[in-house]
Amino acid sequence: MSVTIAQLQKWKQQKKPIAALTASDYAIAKLLDKAGVDMILVGDSLAMVTLGYKNTLPVSLDAMIHHAQAVGRGVENAFLIVDMPFLSYQVSTEEAMRSAGRIFKETDARGIKLEGGYPDMVATIHKLVQAGMPVMGHVGLTPQSVHRIGYRVQGGTPDAAAEILHQSKALVEAGIFALLLENIPAELATQITELIPVPTIGIGAGQGCDGQILVTHDVLGLSDWQPPFAHKYVDLNSIITEAVKQYCQDVRKPKN
Repeated sequence: MSVTIAQLQKWKQQKKPIAALTASDYAIAKLLDKAGVDMILVGDSLAMVTLGYKNTLPVSLDAMIHHAQAVGRGVENAFLIVDMPFLSYQVSTEEAMRSAGRIFKETDARGIKLEGGYPDMVATIHKLVQAGMPVMGHVGLTPQSVHRIGYRVQGGTPDAAAEILHQSKALVEAGIFALLLENIPAELATQITELIPVPTIGIGAGQGCDGQILVTHDVLGLSDWQPPFAHKYVDLNSIITEAVKQYCQDVRKPKN
Protein backbone atom coordinates (compact mmCIF):
# COMPACT_ATOMS: atom_id res chain seq x y z
CA MET A 1 0.00 0.00 0.00
CA SER A 2 1.43 3.38 -1.03
CA VAL A 3 2.72 5.64 1.74
CA THR A 4 0.91 8.98 1.97
CA ILE A 5 1.49 12.29 3.76
CA ALA A 6 -1.38 11.45 6.10
CA GLN A 7 0.31 8.17 6.95
CA LEU A 8 3.64 9.89 7.64
CA GLN A 9 1.82 12.27 9.98
CA LYS A 10 0.10 9.36 11.71
CA TRP A 11 3.41 7.59 12.21
CA LYS A 12 4.80 10.70 13.92
CA GLN A 13 1.87 10.71 16.31
CA GLN A 14 2.32 6.97 16.92
CA LYS A 15 6.09 7.43 17.32
CA LYS A 16 6.67 4.85 14.60
CA PRO A 17 10.13 5.53 13.09
CA ILE A 18 10.23 6.37 9.38
CA ALA A 19 12.94 4.68 7.30
CA ALA A 20 14.20 6.65 4.29
CA LEU A 21 16.99 6.19 1.75
CA THR A 22 18.13 7.77 -1.51
CA ALA A 23 17.96 6.34 -5.03
CA SER A 24 19.01 7.52 -8.46
CA ASP A 25 18.23 4.54 -10.71
CA TYR A 26 15.52 1.98 -11.35
CA ALA A 27 17.33 -1.12 -10.05
CA ILE A 28 18.21 0.30 -6.63
CA ALA A 29 14.81 2.00 -6.28
CA LYS A 30 13.04 -1.29 -6.92
CA LEU A 31 15.16 -3.07 -4.30
CA LEU A 32 14.61 -0.34 -1.69
CA ASP A 33 10.88 -0.38 -2.28
CA LYS A 34 10.74 -4.19 -2.10
CA ALA A 35 12.73 -4.11 1.17
CA GLY A 36 10.12 -1.87 2.78
CA VAL A 37 11.68 1.59 2.82
CA ASP A 38 8.98 4.14 3.71
CA MET A 39 10.42 7.12 1.86
CA ILE A 40 12.76 7.33 -1.14
CA LEU A 41 14.55 10.57 -1.97
CA VAL A 42 16.00 11.29 -5.38
CA GLY A 43 18.60 13.49 -3.74
CA ASP A 44 20.90 15.92 -5.45
CA SER A 45 23.64 13.87 -3.76
CA LEU A 46 23.42 11.85 -6.97
CA ALA A 47 25.64 14.57 -8.40
CA MET A 48 28.48 13.03 -6.39
CA VAL A 49 27.67 9.34 -5.98
CA THR A 50 26.18 8.76 -9.44
CA LEU A 51 27.64 11.47 -11.68
CA GLY A 52 31.06 11.91 -10.06
CA TYR A 53 30.98 15.63 -9.24
CA LYS A 54 32.74 17.04 -6.16
CA ASN A 55 29.55 18.53 -4.69
CA THR A 56 25.83 18.83 -5.45
CA LEU A 57 25.97 22.17 -7.28
CA PRO A 58 26.53 21.05 -10.91
CA VAL A 59 23.49 18.76 -11.25
CA SER A 60 20.75 20.25 -13.42
CA LEU A 61 16.97 20.16 -13.20
CA ASP A 62 16.88 18.07 -16.38
CA ALA A 63 19.26 15.54 -14.80
CA MET A 64 17.20 15.36 -11.60
CA ILE A 65 14.04 14.75 -13.62
CA HIS A 66 15.81 12.11 -15.73
CA HIS A 67 16.91 10.16 -12.65
CA ALA A 68 13.56 10.69 -10.89
CA GLN A 69 11.77 9.16 -13.87
CA ALA A 70 13.95 6.05 -13.62
CA VAL A 71 13.46 5.80 -9.85
CA GLY A 72 9.72 6.26 -10.20
CA ARG A 73 9.47 3.23 -12.46
CA GLY A 74 10.85 1.08 -9.65
CA VAL A 75 8.71 2.43 -6.80
CA GLU A 76 5.28 1.10 -5.91
CA ASN A 77 4.83 1.78 -2.20
CA ALA A 78 7.41 4.23 -0.86
CA PHE A 79 6.74 7.97 -0.71
CA LEU A 80 8.85 9.46 -3.52
CA ILE A 81 10.50 12.86 -3.01
CA VAL A 82 12.71 14.72 -5.48
CA ASP A 83 15.33 17.33 -4.56
CA MET A 84 15.14 20.63 -6.40
CA PRO A 85 18.71 21.31 -7.55
CA PHE A 86 20.80 24.44 -7.05
CA LEU A 87 19.45 27.56 -8.80
CA SER A 88 16.23 25.87 -9.91
CA TYR A 89 14.27 27.70 -7.19
CA GLN A 90 16.40 30.40 -5.54
CA VAL A 91 16.21 33.09 -8.22
CA SER A 92 12.49 33.83 -7.95
CA THR A 93 9.22 32.34 -6.82
CA GLU A 94 8.08 32.20 -10.45
CA GLU A 95 11.11 30.12 -11.47
CA ALA A 96 10.65 27.88 -8.44
CA MET A 97 7.03 27.32 -9.47
CA ARG A 98 8.03 26.39 -13.01
CA SER A 99 10.81 24.06 -11.85
CA ALA A 100 8.63 22.34 -9.26
CA GLY A 101 5.81 22.05 -11.76
CA ARG A 102 8.09 20.24 -14.19
CA ILE A 103 9.06 17.72 -11.50
CA PHE A 104 5.45 16.93 -10.67
CA LYS A 105 4.34 16.83 -14.33
CA GLU A 106 7.26 14.76 -15.63
CA THR A 107 7.92 12.33 -12.75
CA ASP A 108 6.01 10.26 -10.19
CA ALA A 109 7.16 12.50 -7.34
CA ARG A 110 4.72 12.95 -4.47
CA GLY A 111 6.81 15.66 -2.88
CA ILE A 112 9.76 17.96 -3.50
CA LYS A 113 12.52 19.14 -1.17
CA LEU A 114 14.03 22.62 -0.98
CA GLU A 115 16.96 23.73 1.16
CA GLY A 116 16.89 26.66 3.58
CA GLY A 117 14.59 28.39 6.01
CA TYR A 118 15.44 32.04 5.49
CA PRO A 119 12.54 34.48 4.87
CA ASP A 120 12.64 34.48 1.05
CA MET A 121 12.74 30.67 0.96
CA VAL A 122 9.87 30.44 3.43
CA ALA A 123 7.83 32.74 1.18
CA THR A 124 8.66 30.63 -1.88
CA ILE A 125 7.66 27.41 -0.12
CA HIS A 126 4.41 29.00 1.02
CA LYS A 127 3.57 29.81 -2.62
CA LEU A 128 4.41 26.28 -3.78
CA VAL A 129 2.25 24.76 -1.06
CA GLN A 130 -0.61 27.11 -1.94
CA ALA A 131 -0.34 25.83 -5.52
CA GLY A 132 -0.90 22.28 -4.27
CA MET A 133 2.70 21.06 -4.27
CA PRO A 134 3.80 19.07 -1.19
CA VAL A 135 7.13 20.45 0.08
CA MET A 136 9.67 18.96 2.46
CA GLY A 137 11.88 21.50 4.22
CA HIS A 138 15.61 21.14 4.89
CA VAL A 139 17.60 22.99 7.57
CA GLY A 140 20.94 22.60 9.30
CA LEU A 141 23.71 21.63 6.93
CA THR A 142 22.41 22.56 3.48
CA PRO A 143 24.85 21.12 0.90
CA GLN A 144 23.89 23.62 -1.79
CA SER A 145 25.50 26.26 0.47
CA VAL A 146 28.76 24.32 0.71
CA HIS A 147 30.93 27.25 -0.40
CA ARG A 148 29.53 29.38 2.42
CA ILE A 149 29.17 26.95 5.32
CA GLY A 150 31.20 23.89 4.30
CA TYR A 151 30.24 20.44 5.58
CA ARG A 152 30.54 21.34 9.28
CA VAL A 153 27.98 20.59 11.98
CA GLN A 154 25.47 23.44 12.17
CA GLY A 155 23.67 24.84 15.22
CA GLY A 156 26.57 24.35 17.59
CA THR A 157 26.21 27.71 19.35
CA PRO A 158 23.13 29.01 21.20
CA ASP A 159 22.50 31.67 18.54
CA ALA A 160 22.92 29.22 15.65
CA ALA A 161 20.65 26.68 17.34
CA ALA A 162 18.00 29.35 17.96
CA GLU A 163 18.12 30.34 14.30
CA ILE A 164 17.62 26.75 13.11
CA LEU A 165 14.70 26.36 15.52
CA HIS A 166 13.20 29.62 14.25
CA GLN A 167 13.58 28.51 10.63
CA SER A 168 11.97 25.15 11.41
CA LYS A 169 8.90 26.83 12.90
CA ALA A 170 8.68 29.26 9.98
CA LEU A 171 8.78 26.40 7.48
CA VAL A 172 5.99 24.61 9.32
CA GLU A 173 3.91 27.78 9.14
CA ALA A 174 4.62 27.89 5.39
CA GLY A 175 3.02 24.46 5.05
CA ILE A 176 5.79 21.85 4.76
CA PHE A 177 4.69 18.24 5.30
CA ALA A 178 8.06 17.10 6.71
CA LEU A 179 11.44 18.54 7.67
CA LEU A 180 14.93 17.18 7.00
CA LEU A 181 17.41 17.96 9.81
CA GLU A 182 20.98 17.52 8.60
CA ASN A 183 24.16 17.45 10.67
CA ILE A 184 22.93 19.32 13.74
CA PRO A 185 23.41 18.46 17.44
CA ALA A 186 21.19 15.60 18.60
CA GLU A 187 19.76 17.70 21.43
CA LEU A 188 18.63 20.39 18.98
CA ALA A 189 17.11 17.82 16.61
CA THR A 190 15.17 16.25 19.47
CA GLN A 191 13.94 19.66 20.60
CA ILE A 192 12.71 20.54 17.11
CA THR A 193 11.06 17.13 16.72
CA GLU A 194 9.14 17.60 19.96
CA LEU A 195 8.07 21.17 19.11
CA ILE A 196 6.85 20.91 15.53
CA PRO A 197 3.79 18.95 14.33
CA VAL A 198 5.28 17.53 11.10
CA PRO A 199 7.64 14.53 10.87
CA THR A 200 11.36 15.21 11.14
CA ILE A 201 13.83 13.09 9.18
CA GLY A 202 17.39 13.18 10.47
CA ILE A 203 20.74 12.63 8.82
CA GLY A 204 23.64 13.04 11.20
CA ALA A 205 21.21 14.54 13.74
CA GLY A 206 20.93 11.82 16.37
CA GLN A 207 18.18 9.35 17.14
CA GLY A 208 15.58 11.80 18.41
CA CYS A 209 14.03 12.50 15.00
CA ASP A 210 10.83 10.88 13.73
CA GLY A 211 12.80 9.11 11.01
CA GLN A 212 16.25 8.65 9.53
CA ILE A 213 17.69 8.94 6.03
CA LEU A 214 21.09 8.03 4.61
CA VAL A 215 22.61 8.05 1.15
CA THR A 216 22.18 4.47 -0.09
CA HIS A 217 25.69 4.40 -1.53
CA ASP A 218 27.00 5.00 2.02
CA VAL A 219 24.83 2.23 3.47
CA LEU A 220 26.03 -0.24 0.84
CA GLY A 221 29.70 0.71 1.00
CA LEU A 222 29.85 2.17 -2.50
CA SER A 223 30.85 5.74 -1.71
CA ASP A 224 34.33 7.17 -2.22
CA TRP A 225 34.00 8.90 1.17
CA GLN A 226 32.05 7.66 4.17
CA PRO A 227 30.40 10.29 6.43
CA PRO A 228 31.15 9.65 10.12
CA PHE A 229 27.43 9.33 10.94
CA ALA A 230 26.67 6.82 8.15
CA HIS A 231 26.84 3.14 9.12
CA LYS A 232 28.14 0.87 6.36
CA TYR A 233 25.93 -2.24 6.44
CA VAL A 234 27.85 -4.07 3.71
CA ASP A 235 31.03 -3.47 1.70
CA LEU A 236 29.74 -3.82 -1.85
CA ASN A 237 32.82 -2.01 -3.12
CA SER A 238 35.00 -4.99 -2.23
CA ILE A 239 32.36 -7.57 -3.16
CA ILE A 240 31.78 -6.11 -6.63
CA THR A 241 35.51 -5.61 -7.24
CA GLU A 242 36.23 -9.24 -6.38
CA ALA A 243 33.33 -10.48 -8.50
CA VAL A 244 34.55 -8.51 -11.51
CA LYS A 245 38.12 -9.72 -10.98
CA GLN A 246 36.83 -13.30 -10.98
CA TYR A 247 34.88 -12.64 -14.16
CA CYS A 248 37.95 -11.20 -15.85
CA GLN A 249 40.03 -14.21 -14.78
CA ASP A 250 37.42 -16.60 -16.18
CA VAL A 251 37.28 -14.77 -19.51
CA ARG A 252 41.08 -14.73 -19.79
CA LYS A 253 41.61 -18.42 -19.03
CA PRO A 254 43.44 -20.18 -21.85
CA LYS A 255 41.10 -22.04 -24.15
CA ASN A 256 41.59 -25.81 -24.38
